[in-house]
Amino acid sequence: MSDSPGLAVSSGSAPPAEAEPRLDPPAEPKPLAPQRVRPLLRPGRWIVSAVVLVLVAQIIHGLVTNPFYQWDRFQYWFLRPTILEGLLVTLEVAVYSAVLGLIGGVLLALARLSPSPVLRAVSWVYTWLFRSVPLIVILLFLYNFSALYRTLSVGVPFGPAFFSFDESRLATDMVVAVIGLSLNEAAYASEVVRGGILSVDQGQHEAASALGLPKRYQFAKIVFPQALRSITPNYVNQLIGLVKGTSLVFYVSLLDLFGSVQSMGSTYPGDIVPLLLVATAWYLILTSVVSVIQFYVERYYSRGALRTLPPTPLQRLRTGLGELRVRVRKETAI
Repeated sequence: MSDSPGLAVSSGSAPPAEAEPRLDPPAEPKPLAPQRVRPLLRPGRWIVSAVVLVLVAQIIHGLVTNPFYQWDRFQYWFLRPTILEGLLVTLEVAVYSAVLGLIGGVLLALARLSPSPVLRAVSWVYTWLFRSVPLIVILLFLYNFSALYRTLSVGVPFGPAFFSFDESRLATDMVVAVIGLSLNEAAYASEVVRGGILSVDQGQHEAASALGLPKRYQFAKIVFPQALRSITPNYVNQLIGLVKGTSLVFYVSLLDLFGSVQSMGSTYPGDIVPLLLVATAWYLILTSVVSVIQFYVERYYSRGALRTLPPTPLQRLRTGLGELRVRVRKETAI
């Protein structure tokens, strides 16, 4: 025993330590067999797709097998000289009206954004008026314009005239159609152009002004090219509407595509349906060409805004075929 109080030392040997359990090494995991990742089943999508395909097949079957459409007569009329002459008139009216309408739209948009209250008021009233009046009313009013003003003169306002000319000789059917469509198109184009200009970041205007660039140079080289990214898709929609709107010039005695179809339909009443199909096919071709031009114009003006340009239809086709080949090879290997 120890002399220190509270402490005790036991005599004898210490108990033997317990033996530690032996641990076996972990078993190596078995390699998993390769399994194919299956996509999530979406039965609703497949059902809707099947219904749509059935409806499309029924429509195509009805177009092909219904004798009422007279596809042989459609083939006869499709490239007739009368139809092609009307198509040429449609193209002329559409091109002239699109160019003049865009020029007028740019001028009206600049006037609307001008600090001058007179220019802003005149631009707003013009846009309000021509967007409110139907196009057919504008065309018929211009067609009968000679009844209101038989002669037009150029001279000093409220003073003597330098020279005058007969309005009825100047206002041919083509001129009336182009002026009417251009006036109507300029009203809509002005809002498209104004929206595109307003979409340009204000910092671009401030940076151009800080560099001391003239206003004309700022608009032509900095503001307007950036605004075209927003203007192009909207104005192309207007062009498509303009191409279809040329069908109304038939009411001012101008035989465009629709006018030629109407004229031939009255002469050959049994071919009304194939003639209407001919007009439909040509309008589809014209709007498709405009849509293709729209794609490449948008792609051109998106170079400074996107990291990679959107692929063309040919590039998409090549990419799709390449992905299909890779998928087929993987499935074959599995």
